[in-house]
Amino acid sequence: MSRFPYEKLPKSELEELKELGKLCRGDILKMTYIANSGHPGGSMSSIDLYLTVFKYAKLRPIDDPARDRVVISHGHTSPGVYAAMSRLGFVDLEEVLIGFRHPASVFEGHVTRGVGIIDWTTGNLGQGLSAGLGFALASRFTGNDYHVFVLMSDAEQAKGQVAEARRVAKKYGVTNLTVIIDYNDAQISGRARDIMPVNIKENYLADGWKVIEIDGHDYEQIYLALKEAVEDELNPVAILAKTVMGKGVSFMENEVKYHGKPLNREELERALSELGIENDVDIYIEKRKQLPVKKHEKVHKFYPVRIDTGNPITYTEPLDNRTAFGKAILDIVRKNANDPNATPIVAVDCDLKSSVKLDLLDKEFPERVLEVGVQEHNAAAMAGALSAEGVITFFADFGVFGISETYNQHRLNAINRTNLKVVVTHCGINVGEDGKTHHGLDYISGPMNWYGFKVIVPGDPNQTDRVVRYAAKEYGNFVIAMGRSKLPIILKEDGKPFFGDNYTFEYGKIDIVRKGEDAVILTYGSTLHVAVEAAEELKKEGVNVTVLNVSCPVDLDIETLKMTDGKPVLVVEDHNVFTGLGSYLGTVLIENGIFPKKYVRLGLSEFAVSGSYKLLYKIYGLDKEGIVSKVKEIL
Repeated sequence: MSRFPYEKLPKSELEELKELGKLCRGDILKMTYIANSGHPGGSMSSIDLYLTVFKYAKLRPIDDPARDRVVISHGHTSPGVYAAMSRLGFVDLEEVLIGFRHPASVFEGHVTRGVGIIDWTTGNLGQGLSAGLGFALASRFTGNDYHVFVLMSDAEQAKGQVAEARRVAKKYGVTNLTVIIDYNDAQISGRARDIMPVNIKENYLADGWKVIEIDGHDYEQIYLALKEAVEDELNPVAILAKTVMGKGVSFMENEVKYHGKPLNREELERALSELGIENDVDIYIEKRKQLPVKKHEKVHKFYPVRIDTGNPITYTEPLDNRTAFGKAILDIVRKNANDPNATPIVAVDCDLKSSVKLDLLDKEFPERVLEVGVQEHNAAAMAGALSAEGVITFFADFGVFGISETYNQHRLNAINRTNLKVVVTHCGINVGEDGKTHHGLDYISGPMNWYGFKVIVPGDPNQTDRVVRYAAKEYGNFVIAMGRSKLPIILKEDGKPFFGDNYTFEYGKIDIVRKGEDAVILTYGSTLHVAVEAAEELKKEGVNVTVLNVSCPVDLDIETLKMTDGKPVLVVEDHNVFTGLGSYLGTVLIENGIFPKKYVRLGLSEFAVSGSYKLLYKIYGLDKEGIVSKVKEIL
């Protein structure tokens, strides 16, 4: 059936929706009571919206690539989502009632991607529109004809990320996107208009959206507004649905205390009686007691990546890693541009094209670069959703913005198991003169909290080239971190490029760049060449040092690390010394029964001053002389 097929809802459909609305309200109250947890009030104000979208959007079959997409931005209204999905046959009602918020059940407290028709795991308010925007943009590259429905709360309209997403949608002429806002004027602390007044309608209009105002409990109005929205080929549309918190139960209506509070037994009896629904919760409570105490199997969604990564480029002259990245992504796009079966590749930029070197791609394939301006939060979330929808997505930014500022967005991308390649340049004090506000010092430690993200910090332009090609062909989330300055090419002792024509990048492998018996230096990224220079200087003095390139600092190669056993060890990094490789590596060594003779960390212990990176490296002991001196101390 096509989406919204009726010009006007037939009476039979209208009566069915009214009956479903009553049943779903009962389900919401039951599941939150059984779980003794959840958000009934907002679920009851949103339920009529959910039923109408889920019933008439093009959502079957669930695994159809061209089916419509659904994002529930206010994911705490999961009871309403689960009730609507179960009554419409997308999931099993009994499993919902028994398992809601139980660790053995997929019906978690906030909605989860891959459960029924849910396309994005949410809970962090304000990010849903960015995700929906990512899905809508993805259709341009995949060719799948679908519409995206983003259902949101009124309170989250106060968040700046929502405004960012609105503007990008208008800039790119996104019309396969409809936002439905549950305007119940209620949130945890009281009335939304009192907590933080927001001119919701005016804001959407100002950003070029079409706004339709309706009664969010009138099924005819909801249906006609949705139909008008999906048929509008000129504008993104926001439907402002006036609703009532706790709608359907007299004593719950407009009472904000029911935002996140289930009913007690007496209230439940009274509410179900008012709805004309049997109270059978005891049956489900007994069945809930039989659920095993274990975590449910995770719901994974992914797609096969099909691209030709081309032939690696081998550089022989000094070059900044960011330029090597820019040339590599351009080469990959060129290689696959005319292959209709190749997975599309897109990059997202935040007004830094010339700095992160996406300008190279933009000049030749401008349609493959989404320029969103200075608005990193929306960009990161949008890029994550884009990558989850069949598009290999590179999100390139400075380290301090792409990691620190967008921490929460990437955490949600990790939860959604996206296919995002976060390329962060200008990391560490290698940025130099830009100073402490731009010295990103957590490009390893930050992503370690985003479970599943792989972190790679390449040591020179040749390794960067091969890392970018590797990450592009592998499904999953990656952080590829690099500095700003030109780096010398890392050479073997015979003078040939270490990461040259015969080198193949293997994730997790530690490279033995130099080998000696007296001490071991572990490093990566912008300080690798300095460590090599220090090792060569020490060799002149009769001290033979092993230099290990730990380009994958969060997934460590234990076999190679055994070389550190019984040896003086120095960890050198342009990173926060308390949270970087040195901190994590020490734990890993001990846990694996590897005990260095001495173990010293060299990195940043404060916010650095401004100056050229060479001067800063000297001040903080990261230059050749500083490393040589420290090695001598630990011998």
